[in-house]
Amino acid sequence: MTFQDLELDEALCHAVADMGFDKPTSIQSMVIPEAMDGKDILASAPTGTGKTAAFLLPACQFLLDYPRTQPGATRILILTPTRELAIQVFEHAKAITAHTDLVCGVITGGINYGTDHETLRQSLDILVATPGRLYEHIQNEAADCRDIECLILDEADRMLDMGFTTIVNQIAAEARWRKQNMLFSATLEGKGVRTFANELLKDPAVIEATPSRKEKAKILQWFHHADDLKHKNALLVHILKNDINNAIVFVKTRDRLQMLKDYLASQGINVCWLQGEMPQDKRNAALTRFKSGELPVLLATDVAARGIDAPNVTHVINYDMPRKADTYVHRIGRTGRAGAKGIAISLVEAHDFDMVGRVSRYTEEPLKARVIDSLRPANKTPKVPHKKKKPKAAVKKTTNKKPAKKRKNRGK
Repeated sequence: MTFQDLELDEALCHAVADMGFDKPTSIQSMVIPEAMDGKDILASAPTGTGKTAAFLLPACQFLLDYPRTQPGATRILILTPTRELAIQVFEHAKAITAHTDLVCGVITGGINYGTDHETLRQSLDILVATPGRLYEHIQNEAADCRDIECLILDEADRMLDMGFTTIVNQIAAEARWRKQNMLFSATLEGKGVRTFANELLKDPAVIEATPSRKEKAKILQWFHHADDLKHKNALLVHILKNDINNAIVFVKTRDRLQMLKDYLASQGINVCWLQGEMPQDKRNAALTRFKSGELPVLLATDVAARGIDAPNVTHVINYDMPRKADTYVHRIGRTGRAGAKGIAISLVEAHDFDMVGRVSRYTEEPLKARVIDSLRPANKTPKVPHKKKKPKAAVKKTTNKKPAKKRKNRGK
């Protein structure tokens, strides 16, 4: 199947070709026909499988099919949980609309309000925003949601985790005349996402994409047993000084990040970093230096565990294990993107071994120990219990036997 087979406009097909894509991924081939037929969408897919284009392409096709007849406010609203993801989706939208006259904008926290006002004064076709900042503008009557025809929520499960449920529902109420909703989540498990979906979606097409072998992340995972903090630091320095091209190192708190940054500098390893409550210009600068390869090591708290799409990350290192097993999956998803190979290494002290077992059960993959000969642990490595998860309840899935459907007239 090609993008032309999905009845996408030639300008959009030209854009995805410019971006280096010749065939739609599983999630794209399943979502795009349903979305172009006007259905609400409830979808999940593994990270790195083309989810962003799965909602941007049908949204752009709608805008091209039913062009704006006069200047007005935003028609397509995309909400993301983090600033970095919002900017990333915005850049993706600009690339997809490169051969069209569609206008895209982005507003996030950490940016000057004057810049936001300039963005909102445009006749925006697509607006990407973080919920908190957009709701501020709605309350101040600077943002008008009455023209929104499609509401898209990216990483809805993360929005729930970050406490955005009420604000998202309030924004949705402001956009009550919309025709379509799309909700994308890393997983459809759990009462929270289903409740969220029930409040916002109407008879959605439920799609859980199983990526092809080519699309699946090829991430080799293991852990090193660390006797104590000194031993853990020595393991990290050894790993970073041997065969690392681009690595993201995750820590659990800002204090730990500052401590580790200073320690690595003392060992001759300069890094860039991301953490919460960091000015947006500094966040952007750090990501630019990392993506360009100027500084090949990025230290991050879990503010960066979702949505950062750096194309050449070879390693993810869990200096601290996360508090939840699903966070582990999101962290390691920063490598092995779009079928590329990646490596995920965890440095585990005794108090973290319970999480190793939980991760193993959650992923249904054993997490095995490895040893660096010159840094062998003095203490015996505990055995990690591994049990298979209980089978998930059956979920209705849509198929893509007929990719091209005659679309309903959804114009005004």
